[in-house]
Amino acid sequence: MKKISLLGPGTYTEESAHHFLGKEAFEYVGRSLIADVFRSTVTGATDYSVIPIENTFEGSVTLHVDWLVHEVDLPIQAEWVYPISINLLRLPEGEGSLVADTGAACSQLRKVYSHSVTMAQCQRFLRELLPHVELEQVGSNGEAARLVRELNDPTVAALAPQGAGILYKLQTVAAGVQDHQHNFTRFVLIGPEKPELKPSPDIKTTILVTLPEDYPGALHQVLSAFAWRRINLSKIESWPTKKRLGNYFFYIDIQASMESVLLPAALQEIEAIGCQVRILGCYPTYSYHPNPSGV
Repeated sequence: MKKISLLGPGTYTEESAHHFLGKEAFEYVGRSLIADVFRSTVTGATDYSVIPIENTFEGSVTLHVDWLVHEVDLPIQAEWVYPISINLLRLPEGEGSLVADTGAACSQLRKVYSHSVTMAQCQRFLRELLPHVELEQVGSNGEAARLVRELNDPTVAALAPQGAGILYKLQTVAAGVQDHQHNFTRFVLIGPEKPELKPSPDIKTTILVTLPEDYPGALHQVLSAFAWRRINLSKIESWPTKKRLGNYFFYIDIQASMESVLLPAALQEIEAIGCQVRILGCYPTYSYHPNPSGV
């Protein structure tokens, strides 16, 4: 059975992977830090890694994309989008899963643990109901929930998935506390080999383009190579090369397959003007459905 490393247990990454890949199709290996998730697949301890790389409201997860661009050479093999519902969890209080008075429960808290990206998605809730608490960032939301259980302190809480609350037997103080309800995160599956997944009609290719320094208007030329072929770009983002200040890659998501006629021709045109092109992956992409048959 193929192994997949991910942040977990009790994380949105794990929850999304189970939803799209199935709980039984792979062996999941939980890691507490994203660096360990990447290294696990680089060293061959696991076959794939699942990485959250973009959120609807926070944009790219900088640290994770930076690992993809600079630290590892693992192609993207699939991607999916999953809804994020953030919950405030603490030790149980009496019977039942919900505290009747959320405000009173929040006033008793002195500290909240969570991942930095999750905290950023709950700024309004934190500002209005928890302005008095200390916020501490941890490597994953599952780790936040685990700490609440381990500390056994009713004045600490975690911002985490409902699944983490079930796993660590925590009580939901407030559900769906993210600032925006249409909150989705994009996850990618990375690894050296193509996995056996359900076919998707939607294929995406991700590339890194480095422009030639002595070619004025090179970015316009790059975009023109896609435009006149009517190839849609779903994302273009500058990314530091880390060689010198002001020197950038362009990270581009393309809604086309390398098996098509037009995309390889566009990349050849770009390379002809002196650009360097690195393909990060050509892969199926899946949309969220509440009751999937599995990808």
